[in-house]
Amino acid sequence: MKKTLPCLLVVFIGIVPLYAQYANLIEKSVDKPRFQLYSTENFWNFIKLDTSNGKMWLVQFSVDKQSSRFESVLNGASLLDTAHGEEPMNGRFVLYPTQNTYNFILLDVVSGQTYQVQWSIDRDNRMVIPIILE
Repeated sequence: MKKTLPCLLVVFIGIVPLYAQYANLIEKSVDKPRFQLYSTENFWNFIKLDTSNGKMWLVQFSVDKQSSRFESVLNGASLLDTAHGEEPMNGRFVLYPTQNTYNFILLDVVSGQTYQVQWSIDRDNRMVIPIILE
């Protein structure tokens, strides 16, 4: 009995902080939307962002032509480094407009990594590239 009490105490002291940290992460993630729409300077186009992993789509709407309504992949690859334990979390990525109509800055609010995002109707003119810290 005397040996089990210290063991239980050690387990309790070790597990409770880990659970609290996990619960805090879940709580922060639950109250933020997974997807956000960002308007562009172009009246007909939006960027849809998966805030948990950085994937993006160009969304175009129309008031008259069905063929002018579409979603097209802007960035189909997750920006998370899952090999090093990065986990998806709602609200992790945020998109900021710039003075340039076709460019945004994407911020990973957890790691601080930034990306230049360029959207275009033309697939060849789309890009998502990391902004490197000097």
